[in-house]
Amino acid sequence: MIPALREQFNKNFTEEKYQAFLNDLDSKHPGDIVFRVAETPIFIPKEFTKKMIDACERIVDIIISPDFKKMTDRAIPSGETVPGENDHTDFIAFDFGVCENESGELEPQLIEMQGFPSLFAFQVYYPQVVEKHFDIPANFSHYLNGYNDESYINLLSRIILNGYDRENVILLELKPHEQKTRVDFYCTQDYLHIPIVCLTELSAEGKKLFYEKDGKKIEVKRIYNRIIFDELTQVKGQLGNVIDITKPYDVEWAPHPAWFYRISKFTLPFIQHPYVPETFFLNEVKQLPGDLENFVLKPLFSFAGQGVVIDVKREDIDKIEDPSNWILQRKVKYADVIKTPDVPAKAEIRIFYFWEKGAPRPVAVCNLARMSKGKMIGVRYNMDKEWVGGSVAYFEK
Repeated sequence: MIPALREQFNKNFTEEKYQAFLNDLDSKHPGDIVFRVAETPIFIPKEFTKKMIDACERIVDIIISPDFKKMTDRAIPSGETVPGENDHTDFIAFDFGVCENESGELEPQLIEMQGFPSLFAFQVYYPQVVEKHFDIPANFSHYLNGYNDESYINLLSRIILNGYDRENVILLELKPHEQKTRVDFYCTQDYLHIPIVCLTELSAEGKKLFYEKDGKKIEVKRIYNRIIFDELTQVKGQLGNVIDITKPYDVEWAPHPAWFYRISKFTLPFIQHPYVPETFFLNEVKQLPGDLENFVLKPLFSFAGQGVVIDVKREDIDKIEDPSNWILQRKVKYADVIKTPDVPAKAEIRIFYFWEKGAPRPVAVCNLARMSKGKMIGVRYNMDKEWVGGSVAYFEK
């Protein structure tokens, strides 16, 4: 996105350098990076960063409004209400596509958002390895608002631990060692020294939860939640005899499962902003747009792009039995913005916001980026291409 830097990076790039970088990256947790890592970071000029943050802050204004919970109560599916919801989420992630407007100018467009963790720990380690193998200008950082490795990890630790002993705080997931994001779990353990626990390993005594370590039962007082409850509903029958995590246990959540639903695609129809594509609940659309081909159809409750219909036809909409659980979102035009050795790549940037207890609003802290040469941005859709996959954005200071 900054032509001179892109030219210089590409000129100095070699396949040998990239392989050395990948080998080094893999050395911390060998074999556990199971997604494609892109050949390059993305360099973001000040003006573009400012536009993304402005959009994020306007959305945060909606999230901190007194009626936000009431507005989003319908977002939580029946039967998935978990007791103990707190006043606000601990984390928000905003996904922006690098897009091209009608005038041919680059601008961010919000694609999705989630009140849920992302690769928060891996994005500390990953840029450290990038900077060992590639030249990153001194006036660029992958952090925002002056954060660095130390202050970022300290903030993440304070939010997740919330004053509890580390052994009483767990990272909870379904089959964590089989997940494609498991390298982030291991990096979280490296930095925060908390155990990784599968839901199947939890036991309950009354209102207390426990996990076992070295034959000893240890009480769980706080959960760093990585379970997608939408996914849990789908696979619950395959997990055997597991506890019902929706019961009222004496445990805190970070973030509480409700925030996965409240801050999600469900929130998009309530936002009016130049960098947020117009979005409608499908059941509230009285008359379908005449230019239906310029819209995307998305299920409210899915993860990693599953179920999305890009080339929408009338028959796609007619098939939907639960239109209140779908949105119709105007398409954006991703820009072929990253020059690569063959065809240019598209880019998406995820901005991490952390919200410490007692703070009036969350703060932008870090990011991840993804590059694509296909219709879908996610790394799973680009496995057979080069100069695509997981990456990081460096912001001009």
